Amino acid sequence: MSESLTPIRTEDAGWVIAMPPDMARVVGVAENSQIALYIASGKVVAEILPPAPPEIKEKARRIADKFQDAFAEMKRRSRRDRKLVAPPHEES
Repeated sequence: MSESLTPIRTEDAGWVIAMPPDMARVVGVAENSQIALYIASGKVVAEILPPAPPEIKEKARRIADKFQDAFAEMKRRSRRDRKLVAPPHEES
């Protein structure tokens, strides 16, 4: 493969990685597709996500711009809340 499959976004529930163009050609999907990987029933499950159409990208950009301050505050609170949760301890 011509590109690394390093995750571009991670969430607690899974990973989203960019599908390399040569892989997209082999599989027969649109270039710029992404692969969503997640755990379900003890197995790794993969789904191919097609690239978003330009109209959707533009709507998402407008929403992100409009609510930029709110998103930044939610992100800040989420990070703070994660720090407040103590990791589980092991009993001996």
